[in-house]
Amino acid sequence: MTGNVVRFRDLKSRPIPLMFIDSILPGHQRHNYAVIGDTASENDSYAPFITSPHGFQVGVVRARQGNGPAYHTHDYIESFLPLRGRWRFYWGEHADKVDGETILEEFDYITLPAKLWRGFECIDEDESWIFAVLEKHEAYEGKDPYWAPEVIRKAREYGFEASDNGKMIKPDNFAELEKQLLGQFGDT
Repeated sequence: MTGNVVRFRDLKSRPIPLMFIDSILPGHQRHNYAVIGDTASENDSYAPFITSPHGFQVGVVRARQGNGPAYHTHDYIESFLPLRGRWRFYWGEHADKVDGETILEEFDYITLPAKLWRGFECIDEDESWIFAVLEKHEAYEGKDPYWAPEVIRKAREYGFEASDNGKMIKPDNFAELEKQLLGQFGDT
């Protein structure tokens, strides 16, 4: 059973600062943490803590004010529970238009249907944490996530792209950028 226990101190020591092509963009910089299973990721250089089969996948996101995932969608359900801080969620039926938004307080919960465009950001001054549960899905078998065209364009300006099977195509200076972003919270 010890292999099925994840201590927060251990989780906090293994951030993934460049898990997606948007992670380099101002306003979208954050640390992702892979807890259970092959969570959504374009960066194949990560290892979840618990790899035994589950019918779901779990991740955690840590961000500072004004940061969080850019506008995107998935072919599966995602749901979120803020652990610390307040988060603004926004969504829409199309990649170029936001139709609604809500603010989640700590321990509020939201579930986002498959194919709904969504983004979210920390709105508190202090760093915030959010817990994510994703419907089971296979990693690297197709695009995931699907990004709004503007996000793809901006990521390309930094040398980031994703292949047709959903893997990050890393720029030559990836290691340097990753190191810079690892230090954004001052504890790694």
